[in-house]
Amino acid sequence: MDDYFKSRLEALRAEGNYRVFTDLSRHRGAFPAATRHVDDETRDITVWCSNDYLGMGQHPSVLAAMHEAIDRYGAGAGGTRNISGTTHEHVLLERELADLHGKEAALLFTSGYVSNWAALGTLASQIPGCIVFSDSLNHASMIEGIRHSRAQKVIWRHNDVAHLEACLKAAPADAPKLIAFESVYSMDGDIAPIAEICDLADAYGAMTYLDEVHAVGLYGPRGGGIAEREGLMDRLTVIEGTLGKAYGVVGGYIAASADLCDFIRSFASGFIFTTALPPAVAAGAAAAVRHLKTSSSERDQQQARVAEVRRRLDEIGIPHLDNPSHIVPVMVGDPVKCKALSDRLLDEHGIYIQPINYPTVPKGTERLRITPSPVHSAADIDVLLDALGDLWRQCELARRKVAA
Repeated sequence: MDDYFKSRLEALRAEGNYRVFTDLSRHRGAFPAATRHVDDETRDITVWCSNDYLGMGQHPSVLAAMHEAIDRYGAGAGGTRNISGTTHEHVLLERELADLHGKEAALLFTSGYVSNWAALGTLASQIPGCIVFSDSLNHASMIEGIRHSRAQKVIWRHNDVAHLEACLKAAPADAPKLIAFESVYSMDGDIAPIAEICDLADAYGAMTYLDEVHAVGLYGPRGGGIAEREGLMDRLTVIEGTLGKAYGVVGGYIAASADLCDFIRSFASGFIFTTALPPAVAAGAAAAVRHLKTSSSERDQQQARVAEVRRRLDEIGIPHLDNPSHIVPVMVGDPVKCKALSDRLLDEHGIYIQPINYPTVPKGTERLRITPSPVHSAADIDVLLDALGDLWRQCELARRKVAA
């Protein structure tokens, strides 16, 4: 079998789709600075593709909460949530998350992937006759949860509410319905028409399941996401989020009614049979959530950095997807070139931007996904834009027409 494994891996390499780990040591308190390790050699670099969108993984209040919790509780939770693994830090974090989204309750999972897989899979499988209406660009974790449920599913065209309505209209009127979608789509950075989807859910008696993983902490007056920003949280059945992106730690969660959360807690195998998050992680996440409920400076600074990077890309004609979010996809359109650009940025300029190739994005839409943060400096932006301009010129890549 090893020959088979090798042949498949070689095919990935030839296509430019083979993934290589970048071995990093992040610099505490100095994000986005990191040290790259290659064999026995090291080099300082700047990270431009992290999902630690606001630098909260380095925030003093988060680190202090984790240190205090590990001194109080020790390292691990010691078991599943049902068998000795529920510490008071888990309870406090779930209260913070329920409050964040204006829901009765919240339920923690070990990752955002697991929360989607377990919650969607459980709802769709346990509600008799449930039909799931899934946006065509939903995350793999949502797709896997729906697939695992074996419920009937209907895929509607991305963010196309007319197509969604046609799908809902074609379904049996008395069938339980669940509309699953995201707020910010992580690869293109576009945003769902949440209000229109909620209107359809009301009209056709459907539940709604909104993945806000790339929005929590980043949008809304308290960081509750796009739904909070648009005043729609009360219209959503389930809001799912992560603690591993803007909150800088790790873990996933859902927020919903007390009965729904209790239902998932009681029937989801992905929750029941998984060791709980370490209490220090829960404490750090709660500190991040609390901080971003009252501080908007990180969000304001991030938006300013994003706008600056977009403006500078436009000035030199580097093609990027226009979108209303914080994600800046620089479009390459070729997997081999995308990987080569990423390698040269890292090797020659000390800039780390992971190439995003198939199957994460469709073939022909390969890109460098840039995520400016409030802790990127003006000098960091200068270095990034100079490097991109230099490589675009050397590689003779297509540019946008530069405005006069």
